[in-house]
Parts: sequence; C-alpha cells; structure tokens
Amino acid sequence: MFENKRTGPIIESLMDTDFYKFTMGRVVFERYHDVQVQYGLTNRTKTVRLGEHISLEQLREELDHVRKLRFNNSELHYLRGTNEYSERMFPEAYLEHLKNLSLNECRIEEYERNIVLVPAGNWSTEIYWETIVLPIIDQLYFESLTKNMSRFERETIYAEGQRRLLDKIRLIRQYPGLTFSDFGTRRRFSRKWQDYVVSVLAEELPGQFVGTSNVYLAMKYGLMPIGTSAHEMYMVLAGIMGETDEGLLTSHNKVLRDWWETYGWGLSIALTDTFGTDFFFRDMTEVQAGDYKGLRQDSGDPITFGEKAISFYENYGIDPRGKLLVFSDGLDVEIMVNLYERFKDRIRVTFGWGTNLTNDLGFKALSLVIKAIRANGRGLVKLSDNIAKAIGDPKDIERYKRVFGNNVNFVKECRY
Repeated sequence: MFENKRTGPIIESLMDTDFYKFTMGRVVFERYHDVQVQYGLTNRTKTVRLGEHISLEQLREELDHVRKLRFNNSELHYLRGTNEYSERMFPEAYLEHLKNLSLNECRIEEYERNIVLVPAGNWSTEIYWETIVLPIIDQLYFESLTKNMSRFERETIYAEGQRRLLDKIRLIRQYPGLTFSDFGTRRRFSRKWQDYVVSVLAEELPGQFVGTSNVYLAMKYGLMPIGTSAHEMYMVLAGIMGETDEGLLTSHNKVLRDWWETYGWGLSIALTDTFGTDFFFRDMTEVQAGDYKGLRQDSGDPITFGEKAISFYENYGIDPRGKLLVFSDGLDVEIMVNLYERFKDRIRVTFGWGTNLTNDLGFKALSLVIKAIRANGRGLVKLSDNIAKAIGDPKDIERYKRVFGNNVNFVKECRY
C-alpha cells in the first residue's frame, strides 16, 4: 500500500497547500500587492535540532524544485470554479497572478545545528511559501528517522498509524453530530500518509468529515476545500499601520472589514487570538458580530473560549445557536468529543483537526511554525492566548501587550 521509499520530490503541485493561502492571497493581491514581507521559521521542539537530521542540500533541492512548479490549466480551472462559499471566489486577475507566480528563493542557513529559513519579498508572492515549506521539512525529518529501517519495520509504522486511525473513526462514529475537517498539511508525517488518511475518512465518515484544507486533496477526492484566514493577516496589517499606537490599534478591525468586503458571509469565520481573544471581543462591533458566521479558536483554553464566545453573542442579543465555533488548537478525539458534548446545544461547533490526525504513527511530531516577522521593515508580533506562542521582538511584544490590553503572562507547554 505504501511505497518502501520516496522516489520523487515531496511537493509535486502548488495546489498541495492550504486553502487559506489562496483566500488570503486574493485579499493581499488586490489590496496589499507591493507590501514587503519577511517570514521566519521557528522550531518550538527544543529537543530536536533540525540540522542533525536534514541537510541543507536536501532542503535546497526540494525548495528549488518547488520554484520550478507552475499552476497548470486543470488546477486553475478548479480554482476558477471554486464557489462553495460565494458565487465567484477568485476573479480572473487573481488567477492570472497565480498562473504567472514565481516564488523567490528562500535563504537557508544553519545556526547551532538548527535550520534558519527566511523567505522575503512581495507579500503577494511570498505568502505561498509557508504551507509548502513546513510539510517538506516535516517529511525530511521523519524520513531521517526511518531511513535505516527495513521494509518490514516501516510497514509496522504504517500499521500502527492505521490502528490509531481506526480507533479514532470508531469513537467519532458514536457522535454522529460531530463534524471535522483535515487541517493537517503543515505537520503531516508525509504527503502519502495525509493522502491516505483523507481518502479513508472520506469513505468511512462521509457525513462527519466535511473537507480538507489541502487544496490538492480536495480536488482529488471531490471534497470541500476548507480555510479562511490566518494570523498573518492581522500581523502584517499591524506592521503596515503600526507606526503609531492608534494605527496599530485600528489595524485589527481593518482586517475584519477587508475580509467582509471581499468575501461577505461565506468565508466569515474570524480568527480571534492574534492579539488576545479578550481584545478581539472588545474590538469586534455589534454589526460585525451579527454579520460574521462565526469564530475560530487557536490557542488558550477552548472551554473558556467557548463560554466567552457565547456570552459575547448574548450580550449583543444574538442567539449563539445561529453561530459557529471552529476549534483548531492541539486537538485529539477526546478533546473534540468533550467540546462537542459541552457546547452542541448552545452553539454550533466544528473542528479543524491537524497534527494528531495526519501525524499519529508513534513518533513525536515536530512543532514548527513559519510566521511573518517583518512588513515594510517593521517588526511583527503575535501574542495569542498562550504567551508561549508569542512571536516577535521582546520590546515589540511589550508594546503590543500595552496597546491591545493583553495581560497574559503565563507560560504553558505548547500543545502541538
């Protein structure tokens, strides 16, 4: 069922990426085309030095191959017809931009046996690197752990993954109202394993597995491509507008307005934690709360978040049962079931399931992130509801905490 060893490149299509790169990509192309952005790789798994497992030559070879890829006519035709969320999501000007897309070279260095990788250039071009680079690094790392194994030993790894997947499916079937999507591209064990997991879920849980964030797999299996926006929308806008504290403060709602003007109700799931969820609930207006379909939780305690979200809607006289919460932080089956049971009769819930879905074969998964770190020369910050996930220069972080009223000081283990 699985090849003994990989024989070709890890990424063979620019569609092998997360859908939110295209939804954000359109907004960036239309509104912020020439903004200069720099990205940075952070390895949160301090016990693993990537340079001890992945050679720079290996990584350069994979990235150089990606730079040769182009969207073909079939892929552009698929994106042109993507209308699950609105009548026409991607206009011709944006599709022409994708057709001519040529990624800049990533700078790769090694520092204290860790890999430093920094894509930089126009935001409208470099935005696509993140969810291409991360699965490459993940797969190269796990290949390094298995390269000296026999075929039989590798087969036992996949057998263990299948056993765990079966256990997940059996438990989810006991809760027929529980729905979820695959959010596992960035931290998958391998491309082939994610493909296998998605194909199995589509067959075994057709009423509960609602789609995948991976556009190539959505196209391959006729599934809903899932995704809206990520932290970088808020982070980069804060960088663009953040020369003054007032500009920094108002940048957050500018993202909400831009998004609604571009996509309307169809894609109106707002990510809440970039500068702290408490600030988000202060900043989102009553009109926006009524208009937006729902919210996505990506850090902090999910139960606390759910209760705050319900109170937020009720304080505006909005029935929470008409709204949707998307939980997407460090999920496993037990967490999903507990959250579903707690909130199912009070507010609609669904789940974006990542690492534990596509990288659960017995190895400890890596916690790697690529985030925008500079925009037009200004340092960027993400605070989140878990200060252990904070990104940015310490001085910038303190400024953002002051401006956004974020007083989170605790540190807990990252749940990825």
